[in-house]
Amino acid sequence: MACGWWAFDSGPKSSVSLSSLPVGAHAIVSSVLRAATPRIEQLLSLGVTPGALVTMRERFPGVVFLCDHTELAVERIVADVILVRPLEDWHDPALPEIRH
Repeated sequence: MACGWWAFDSGPKSSVSLSSLPVGAHAIVSSVLRAATPRIEQLLSLGVTPGALVTMRERFPGVVFLCDHTELAVERIVADVILVRPLEDWHDPALPEIRH
C-alpha cells in the first residue's frame, strides 16, 4: 500500500517536522529519519515515504494525520522524525473538509 507519489515541487520551502504542522495543513513528506525509532519501519510499510501527501488532523494528545485517506496516529517522538514540506493554499477535493 502506498500513500501516493506526487510529481511536483512544493517550492523552495525548507522541511519541518510533521509534529509542527498546524491542524488542517497539507504537506509532502520529504524524508523520514530511519534510525530515530524502530517504529519507522512500520510507517514506511504503511506508505509514509518521501513524496507522500499528508494532512494533519490532530496534534494533542498524539499526532493524528491522513496519508492517502488512511488515518494514522503516532506518538510525538515518531512525528518529530517525519520531515515534510508544507503546502500552502492547497486543497484536495477528495479529502473531507477539515474545520480549523
